[in-house]
Amino acid sequence: MKKILVLSLFIAIFSGCTSFKDSNTANRATATGTIEKIGITTFQYGTHLLTTPNKTYALKSGSINLDQYMNRKVTVKGNKVKGYPVDGGPELLDVTLIKF
Repeated sequence: MKKILVLSLFIAIFSGCTSFKDSNTANRATATGTIEKIGITTFQYGTHLLTTPNKTYALKSGSINLDQYMNRKVTVKGNKVKGYPVDGGPELLDVTLIKF
């Protein structure tokens, strides 16, 4: 009986860790395009836009100065912010890495 209980506990812990990892991976995004400063928009979030051939993303970053990359073609990596898009706007990415 003890063996079954220990095995069940081990499986429950392992399953919980796996699903947490998968949900974290689902929030990651990578996109290549041109960074622009946000002007007047219908949505009120983000500091910059990343325009790709297929999609536009609103960008924010607490650790990277996005102004340094304006009007350049770059690849950004970041995390999708939960609760966005709103007001018909684009997805919001919290940028963690930029590559030329």
